[in-house]
Amino acid sequence: MKCYIYRSSIKEGLYVYLADENGLECLPEPVMKQLGTPEFSMSLDLHPDRKMGQEDARAVLDNLKSQGFHIQMPRDIEQQLKNIALAASTRHRENPR
Repeated sequence: MKCYIYRSSIKEGLYVYLADENGLECLPEPVMKQLGTPEFSMSLDLHPDRKMGQEDARAVLDNLKSQGFHIQMPRDIEQQLKNIALAASTRHRENPR
């Protein structure tokens, strides 16, 4: 199955896999808000035994077949949140109100 992968312009590490090349307009509104302006990443031929870096190909295929899309969340969301908190703390120390 051919799928089309878009990355979020807002959240690093957030990707959406689509079954249809023109499937962005079918995504739920909350997903679109998280994507911002979706940026095309790549297309690939997906089969159940394909090795993928982070996702399980069978799970992606199941989601593509059942709902037309699959969401890949950032790999280490906890570390990203810590980095954001650290950056905010640093900015606050440099510019206290």
